[in-house]
Amino acid sequence: MGKDKYTIAIDGYSACGKSTLARALARRLGYSYIDTGAMYRAVTLYFQRHGIDPGDDEAIRTAVPHIHIDFRPEDNHVLLNGEDVEHQIRGLAVSQMVSPVATRSEVRRAMVQQQRKMGENGGVILDGRDIGTVVFPDADLKLFVTADQETRTDRRLSELLSAGREVSREEVAENLRERDYIDSHRADSPLRQADDAILLDNTHLGLEELIEHGVELVNRIKKS
Repeated sequence: MGKDKYTIAIDGYSACGKSTLARALARRLGYSYIDTGAMYRAVTLYFQRHGIDPGDDEAIRTAVPHIHIDFRPEDNHVLLNGEDVEHQIRGLAVSQMVSPVATRSEVRRAMVQQQRKMGENGGVILDGRDIGTVVFPDADLKLFVTADQETRTDRRLSELLSAGREVSREEVAENLRERDYIDSHRADSPLRQADDAILLDNTHLGLEELIEHGVELVNRIKKS
């Protein structure tokens, strides 16, 4: 007999569709959704507002204890010390700095601690870069989502333009390439597929197909 509430870890590169899958799957299952990438974006916004250089060790150590991230239950908006910053964290200015901020061990330790607290009772889906490898290595189900570079660029560009951001396709493509490299090569918790994660190539899958596949995988662990 399976458990009532599972912990599901979804990792993958930027703009590969992992957050879309995690959000939709959480709604379908009645689970909580934790967008860990948004947490690092919120930290980045905090650094920008307070003039903190991602390379300033002392400033980061001083700042981190004062950063608390949460999610508003009704719409899952990101709260930075109680303030809704959902719109502010999605711009290119934050996107261009988030990977260097996320490489910092002090930042990662603080966010991982908060993420584990949020997901300790199960019934939760987390997506990010190191959920299945570091945050919840014993997650009940681990997925690694990918898509080709062209598809990811198109999706991120569409997302930014829909939000009223004026960016070029090349700016978006370059940002994704840079983030991929930093995320995969950082010393602390680099992005990689966990050995026991299931690979989902989302290049040619529609959203409904992707969700149905996710539900099918959850149903499998319920029966195991």
